[in-house]
Amino acid sequence: MDSELHVVMCPFLAFGHISPFLQLARKISSCAASGGVRVTFLSAAANVPRIESLLPASTSISVVPLHLPAVPGLPPGVESTADLPPTSPAAELLKLAVDGTRPQVESLLRELRPHLAVFDFCMQWLPEVAEPLGVRTLFFSVFAAVSTAYLTVPARRLHGPAPTLGDMMSPPPGFPSAASSIRSVPAYQAADFLYIFKSFGGGVCVYERVVKCIESCSAIVAKTCTEMEGPYIDYIERQFGKPMLLAGPVVPAPLEGKLEARWAKWLGGFAEGTVVFSSFGSETFLTDEGERELLLGLEMTGMPFLVVLNRPKSGTNGEHEEVRKKHGKWREFLLEKELQDGFTAKLVERLRQLAKA
Repeated sequence: MDSELHVVMCPFLAFGHISPFLQLARKISSCAASGGVRVTFLSAAANVPRIESLLPASTSISVVPLHLPAVPGLPPGVESTADLPPTSPAAELLKLAVDGTRPQVESLLRELRPHLAVFDFCMQWLPEVAEPLGVRTLFFSVFAAVSTAYLTVPARRLHGPAPTLGDMMSPPPGFPSAASSIRSVPAYQAADFLYIFKSFGGGVCVYERVVKCIESCSAIVAKTCTEMEGPYIDYIERQFGKPMLLAGPVVPAPLEGKLEARWAKWLGGFAEGTVVFSSFGSETFLTDEGERELLLGLEMTGMPFLVVLNRPKSGTNGEHEEVRKKHGKWREFLLEKELQDGFTAKLVERLRQLAKA
């Protein structure tokens, strides 16, 4: 094998998926101990400028556009979930559009001949086209291992194709309950979980997509570590009979530079660790009532707080995400350069071994 490892990456068309794939690409391509890793990143054409703007000036990552086929019901020009209003049912049609890129992806793999292809849940068919070309495939889960262990393991099939609310309130058989605080989940959470078993327009449900991805791939890549999720990692490996390659935390590097003067002055008026910051991610929107409840609740704490209200294109709802002090301590620990470099070097070494196998 050539000394340079070539990896193709194929995330789903949502920036909540594109971003961790991009962070993983940056980690492995910049690893000093890697011996050289080149990444080709595939995404819909309209997403390419935004992805390229997130890359460093000098990079071994190239972005190749995919052209989405027309799908009945999907508005023209929609190439990521960011192009849609919150809760739009058209988001489900993006999965069908991705399915329609299969001939393009196969053609690119034939042309590029990468060693490995790292793919997302929406491309459950990718191993079928990659493996005959000698390209090993790795499923990259952008979610915590506990989520995969609870929701998308073969043991969930024991409930049949349509599990009930009661089924989803309990962990699947064999779940490491003895090492977990999860004994059951509330009914409202279980009701949300039922979504992954729902077929839209006769298409493949999320559960079947994820399970087929993992059953068909060579290995699983997860953005976690044994210190945080060891029992869940072991359970997933037993369920699928596949190794999990641990990338450690896959998050953006801390921002550098100075705060705007107005924010530096405002934050400087409070002791360190006393300000609550709230934001719920770029595509999760609360109702107006939810916003009011959030703000009233924060006000009742008596603590200073900073809330991000990032309005969607429709203009009425806000977005929020609570970041607690203990999470900040974990982040500070997990972003230590020595720890990050260790995770990345081990991951790249495992990738090289897999490519040679």
